[in-house]
Amino acid sequence: MALPKIKTPEYYLVVPSTGQEITYRPFLVGEEKILLMALESEDEKQIYSSLMNIVQACTNGMVGKPSDPVFDLEYVFLKIRGKSVSESIKLNILCPDDEKTYVESTLNTDDIQVLVEENHKNEIELNDEFKVIMKYPSVKDTMDAGKFTSDTEKGFYVIKNCIETIVVGEDIYNKVDISQKELDEFFDSMTQDMFVSLQEFFEGMPSLKHEIEITNPNTNVTSTVTMEGLKDFFG
Repeated sequence: MALPKIKTPEYYLVVPSTGQEITYRPFLVGEEKILLMALESEDEKQIYSSLMNIVQACTNGMVGKPSDPVFDLEYVFLKIRGKSVSESIKLNILCPDDEKTYVESTLNTDDIQVLVEENHKNEIELNDEFKVIMKYPSVKDTMDAGKFTSDTEKGFYVIKNCIETIVVGEDIYNKVDISQKELDEFFDSMTQDMFVSLQEFFEGMPSLKHEIEITNPNTNVTSTVTMEGLKDFFG
């Protein structure tokens, strides 16, 4: 007689970037093992690859593709992890008032949401003649940026790679029709003010975010700390 298979429960969530409701299941022991091995390696590319594989498997391929925005992958994984391990996360948070004392805090994964700043937009006016239309960093963008050793190089790479369309007056230039050399030259010719405008797009874009209020036991100072991105919650 064949051994019966274990049935896994299904849950629902809404994908932040699309608003689509999908089903998901908890990850299995074998899948968790692969993730833990990737985390032990501290290799960012391997970690993201494992996250994609788990999220794809747990959502029937609805989320976890290389082209998905990073915040989708992080949010969905957080929900999967909550149903797989625990909905409570214990954190050791550094007190910002003295930058040496750590305070333990516990939060629920359901309280962590993808938040976007008010008036955020993906169309950036560089000057009276030029404007660009941006896309959110994908999982592939983040993984590819890992080939650079410095944070500056990684940041420049992601920003440049997220330029989807360049509009010059009434002329529209889509990224697929622009050579890498042309894109590099366009990016390098920007003024500092133009570059700051692009940076503001990334600062206000959707991200996994939660504010926690902590009190330093040594100074009695209460501070509000913003946790942002999967690394802050599990790093």
